[in-house]
Amino acid sequence: MKRITILVPEGAILGSIEGPRQLFTQVNQFCLANGQKPLFQVKLVGMTKDTRISGGLYTIHTDQVLEDVDSTDLVVIPAVDGDMNRALEVNRPFIPWIAQQYEAGAEVASLCLGAFLLASTGLLNGRKCATHWMAARDFRRMFPEVQLIADKVITDESRLYSSGGAYSYLNLILYLIEKYAGRDMAILCSKVFAIEIERESQSPFIIFQGQKEHEDDAIRKAQDFIEAHFQDRLTVDQLADQFSLGRRSFERRFKKATNNTVSEYIQRVKVEAAKKGFEISRKNIHEVMYDVGYTDIKAFRAIFKKTTGLSPVEYRNKYQKMA
Repeated sequence: MKRITILVPEGAILGSIEGPRQLFTQVNQFCLANGQKPLFQVKLVGMTKDTRISGGLYTIHTDQVLEDVDSTDLVVIPAVDGDMNRALEVNRPFIPWIAQQYEAGAEVASLCLGAFLLASTGLLNGRKCATHWMAARDFRRMFPEVQLIADKVITDESRLYSSGGAYSYLNLILYLIEKYAGRDMAILCSKVFAIEIERESQSPFIIFQGQKEHEDDAIRKAQDFIEAHFQDRLTVDQLADQFSLGRRSFERRFKKATNNTVSEYIQRVKVEAAKKGFEISRKNIHEVMYDVGYTDIKAFRAIFKKTTGLSPVEYRNKYQKMA
């Protein structure tokens, strides 16, 4: 029987504790219904027997506290809410415990913002990780040695797993159920809980907001200019001249400040405007393409698909109310 430890940090989000618990225990129920032994032993483990979560709205009575757990097979780290620095500070006892369990052979899975707690152990240094796309900037700033894959729903590397934002943790739990209990069981859980199986990307959900939390005023002005003139045919040389900078210096400073090249930033702004056009208007693909400054339908489709993971038609059909 695989021992699964779902951690209960202070300030955790209820759904990311109850969701995994319910899915893993339901697998046991399916096994019993088929005359088989349960596959999982699921325990809720906290720093104390009673832990306040979800901003103090709920209190969870845990099965065990950290010092009672000698070993486990899988550690699940749920999402935590609020200021990440404070969340890590109040939950600091989990950090060495998680590392010790991993060194003893356990697997570790972080859900959404639980990646911040996992990254604090140092186990992710030099490895891939996913988290909520809205937290990508803070994660990169706090953990520069971790390879954040911001568009991924699931990462799996060296017994370490992570999931993307919010309810995409359900996809990681299905992934683990398939690994431990087989494909048929994962499909059954997918159908019973109405979870779309094998979702791979967060890209269709990402809202590009630009990285403006930096001290380079000239680059911030360039970003504002791009966002105000995305319909125009903008070039790197034009923007460098506009802000009285040499091209090489402009490109270097822009990349350092925004984590995007100038061309990438222009494309992201145009695609974000196109997404909004598909969501709120009845315009066809060519009309939206022209609105955001593209004239080559093939190039527009390629860039849109690369950025969102969906073709323009697929995106419009998914999000346009009239569709």
